[in-house]
Amino acid sequence: MRPTLHRLFPLTLAMLAMTTSAAAPPRGTPKATSRVAKPKATVSAGIKVGAFRLILDPATQTARGLSPITSPGFDFLPIGRASTRSGNDFNQLGDLHLRVRSGTGPWQDYSSAHQRRPVRALPVRGQVLAAADISATMGAGLPLRIVREWVNDAGVPALRFSLTNTSGQPVEIGGLGIPMVFDNIITDRTLEQAHAQASFADPYIGRDAGYVQVTRLNGAGPALLVLPERATPLEAYVPIPTTRETRGNAVIAEASPRAQTSEGFYDWTVASAAYAQTDWTKAGEPWNPATSIRLAPGETRRIGLRFVAAPSIRGIEPTLMEQDRPVAIGVPGYVVPTDLDAALFIRAPSAITGIESYPAGALSVERREGKPGWMRLSVKGRQWGRARLTLRYADGSVQTVHYFVTKPLEQTMADLGRFSTTQQWFEGKGDPFGRSPAILTYDREADRIVTGDPRVWISGMSDEGGGGSWVAAVMKQLDNPDAGEIARIEEMVDKTIVGRLQVADGPHAGGVKKSLFYYDPTAFPDLYQPARDWQSWTSWKKDQADDLGRAYNYPHVAAGHWALYRIARNHPGMTRVHDWPWYLDHAYQTIVAMMRDAPHYAQFGLMEGDVFVDILTDLKREGWTRQAGEVEALMKGRADHWRTLRYPFGSEMAWDSTGQAEVYAWMRYFGYGPQADVTREVILGYDPAIPHWGYNGNARRYWDFLYGGKYPRLERQIHHYGSTLNAVPLFDSFRRNPADLHLLRVAYGGLLGGITNIDQRGASSAAFHSWPDRMQWDPYSGDYGMGFFGHAYAAATYVVNDPTLGWLSYGGNLSQSGAGVRVEPKDGARSRLFIAPAGLWLTLEAGKIAAASYDPASGSVRLTLDAATAQTPAARLFVQTTIAGGRAYRPDRGTMERGGYTIALGSAPGDVTLTPR
Repeated sequence: MRPTLHRLFPLTLAMLAMTTSAAAPPRGTPKATSRVAKPKATVSAGIKVGAFRLILDPATQTARGLSPITSPGFDFLPIGRASTRSGNDFNQLGDLHLRVRSGTGPWQDYSSAHQRRPVRALPVRGQVLAAADISATMGAGLPLRIVREWVNDAGVPALRFSLTNTSGQPVEIGGLGIPMVFDNIITDRTLEQAHAQASFADPYIGRDAGYVQVTRLNGAGPALLVLPERATPLEAYVPIPTTRETRGNAVIAEASPRAQTSEGFYDWTVASAAYAQTDWTKAGEPWNPATSIRLAPGETRRIGLRFVAAPSIRGIEPTLMEQDRPVAIGVPGYVVPTDLDAALFIRAPSAITGIESYPAGALSVERREGKPGWMRLSVKGRQWGRARLTLRYADGSVQTVHYFVTKPLEQTMADLGRFSTTQQWFEGKGDPFGRSPAILTYDREADRIVTGDPRVWISGMSDEGGGGSWVAAVMKQLDNPDAGEIARIEEMVDKTIVGRLQVADGPHAGGVKKSLFYYDPTAFPDLYQPARDWQSWTSWKKDQADDLGRAYNYPHVAAGHWALYRIARNHPGMTRVHDWPWYLDHAYQTIVAMMRDAPHYAQFGLMEGDVFVDILTDLKREGWTRQAGEVEALMKGRADHWRTLRYPFGSEMAWDSTGQAEVYAWMRYFGYGPQADVTREVILGYDPAIPHWGYNGNARRYWDFLYGGKYPRLERQIHHYGSTLNAVPLFDSFRRNPADLHLLRVAYGGLLGGITNIDQRGASSAAFHSWPDRMQWDPYSGDYGMGFFGHAYAAATYVVNDPTLGWLSYGGNLSQSGAGVRVEPKDGARSRLFIAPAGLWLTLEAGKIAAASYDPASGSVRLTLDAATAQTPAARLFVQTTIAGGRAYRPDRGTMERGGYTIALGSAPGDVTLTPR
């Protein structure tokens, strides 16, 4: 559940009243102030350094502006807020954070931003642009002398620090962080302004090979790369706590509030052992081993960062190569099912001298012959869970690549289906809220169903945080139907969803409530304990829970009906309560009801809203002309509105990452190509390709723990449902242009990233807590089902001939025989296959692909289909050529009906050959 836009800040504060965190103040609330009067902010005119104009504050010598020469009206730093972001506790690029102790004494924190003191300017010469002794502003008692320099290093701006032990005893630096302060602040900006002016930063927490990429919200170039100099590993990426979160009692803090419109800032953390010993003792393992720096009396440690422009987001890796940085490309990414052959391609300026897996044996690695300039490593997952590869190079540098190992995906699907329809199955006799039977949110920490949460939707079967569990259970059936699970799902739909959650008849037929669960202490005085937790806006009364006006709830129900329609239509006897026309009609009714009863939020793209395109397609295939015409007209009205907007990605939040997929889908459907292209590039602005399972394909989200998690706070979420939903349009774009392999890599990262949320029992999680003081999956299943919708909807195997890396398969095991290739899908659905060189997109609504062979010379494709089962006597194959000028294909057998081929299956696997015309 997310608050409406016009009440964003008050609602966020109300939510956070239930936690120890704090968020942005309501509009009109005075901004956070420093402990002393702020000096008037002044900045220099700027210095041209290579591709940038660097602007330094004359008083502090911190950077206030870093503007690309090619885009003079844009700045990666929040220079537009210089007048309000100055003084104590307002961190800037060029500040420094330390946690230090002398000998074995207690740790002490120091920050150049906490209590601003004059820095002592030092003489400059050569390529040094500015230099200062900043020791005085770090705080009293620091046993170090710290000199900071800004350098023009052959046209690249560089920030360097020298730390010298000036005491008479050894000093240990257990925390060393360089604030990464970029303009990610959306507050008080329109969507147009935010997309034009703001940026998002994503870390590759890969030690010496690590970097931070800063990309514009509109997806346009240039992108900024922050690269480490020697002895400056990106060991951890640590959020800088706000003064509100620390109640003003911390030395290392940031005065700018954290809010839905401002994620906050992070430290490039070179050493983190002191944090691991204090703040992170109850957390899961950090991404990299925590280290410290020891300095003998008089010893100096030098660290530094470089700021490099990449011409575009797709140009990030070529720029890394130009800068002699190691580049890692994982195929299909960094999530590895144990039955999948993965590959890791490394291009580095120094030879690999050692490879280590952590935990030991979690990954097995073999060196294989690669293309010129590339080392190919064959990677196999052996042990479920997080894993890390450490690559050691001849020059002494170390790179870490972060993996997640899963079960074979078909087993993962089975686990999810079984768990959701058994452990999450709720039959509360006499439940006063009408939730029986149901599939409800689960708390895997407490190992029980969440029957009551003060955020009432979580226990109310609706909204994302409450509907997620049953949506996941239904969508699992789309590609992997199970008769026993479907029987329970049909019972839930027939008894609880239709008639209780969804209005069954009358003038509001098809309308969807915000929640079945609600707060009524008069009627149920003993139900809501403890009483204090139920006093915020989140504890809706019955009239609020019954409201039909939130359009975001409608795609969940529509997707459920649609999935059951597909099952009933293609798998005889699998559904028993209703026939396929009933389910298709209810999917149709849900769309119409949304436009009638929830028009306000229907102006925005909705998560899972691309299912409406499939419902419309099926209405047409079935010859339901009247219903199809009505839906098409309603949807065209929305699309025509979006077409008039520069960035049509509004939502109930000030900025969001979940409406883009539906916007893209309708832009494509109605032929609005330029708007679809804009949408695709915007997605790439917040959805990175990074050698890390958590960040690769991780569409940005940092507020939904408030609304669907057990531990609510504003925090960068790893593989929230946005990861898979945003993969869907990227996959579509790739199929239209298979030369753009960046799209495939990001999309597959999101697709498989969304599977890591499922644990070994089949329990799901809303997302992973990325902050190093937790580093664990949230216990609530919450809104995970929206992400699983994206996975079930888009799971496929892709076969490509990468011009740099050769023949590859994303989602399958590929082998070569002469010029031909063969692939065995392992994607968990085995019902969709894309042969990129032919632009051939094959989808099965029934049946499974056991293997496929492709002959590049003739273009022919041979599918081997699984044998028939009682529920799947025939395959339903749809054939599409997606690229301009591509040849049409047809199978050598099958009967055309409803736009696809019905192919009888035998008692043993059988082949179907497709040839181009």
